[in-house]
Amino acid sequence: MTREQRTTDTAVCPAKPKNPIIGYIHSTESFGAVDGPGVRFIVFMQGCRMRCRYCHNPETWALTGGTPRTAEDVLAQALKYKSYWKNGGGITISGGEALLQIDFVIELFRLAKEKGINTALDTSGNPFTRSEPFFHKFQRLCAVTDLFILDIKEINDIKHRDLTGQTNVNILDMARYLSDTGKDMWIRHVLVPGITTNTDDLKGLAEFLKTLKTVKRTEILPYHKLGVPEWERLGIPYTLKDTEPPTTEEIETAESILGIHKNK
Repeated sequence: MTREQRTTDTAVCPAKPKNPIIGYIHSTESFGAVDGPGVRFIVFMQGCRMRCRYCHNPETWALTGGTPRTAEDVLAQALKYKSYWKNGGGITISGGEALLQIDFVIELFRLAKEKGINTALDTSGNPFTRSEPFFHKFQRLCAVTDLFILDIKEINDIKHRDLTGQTNVNILDMARYLSDTGKDMWIRHVLVPGITTNTDDLKGLAEFLKTLKTVKRTEILPYHKLGVPEWERLGIPYTLKDTEPPTTEEIETAESILGIHKNK
């Protein structure tokens, strides 16, 4: 058997670890209705390296903290709500940034797939790299993930760095990899007036999405201020105080450029 064959076999059938893997959980939601198909149990992981200026939950940024739990424990909690998972529902792991705890995500999704549960990962893609050991783990993750919900903050890398503190080069590379390997994606874009509403940038995002073969849905998420009290509680300066949510016209323009068609 070649090394390549061994790698493929491992990706298809992720091995069960010898010792329990601990994930650090910020919170859970029992009846999520927007983070994947159907009704879903959502696990919010602790930790994120991006510093999005509009983040509605900066409490998840810290790489320490959260409640330590095993994948078996989280799955047992999720299964209490399985009877509500109609129309393709299941489990979604979100964040923070779940890929920072990729071993835990792999294990929880592996256990979920053993029970025939639909799995979705809501991610910004920031930790993605084709370097090892992450890339091999990501291949294993793909084998047990039905849907990737990828939040592309901004297509222009310079503006992306200003908005999030991080580059988008590896994020776009992740989208290409998922497309090339046949993994279903939903794409999300937060619309922030004066920051992510630029027509040329939206057209650039639209052109990029056209190169992807597995995008099943594209969504505009209008900017809101619901997270401002959390910034104030944590003592973090909020730089978008004077920014208002997008107008209906701005939303419709962005949806038109990105080819999003909604029933009126």
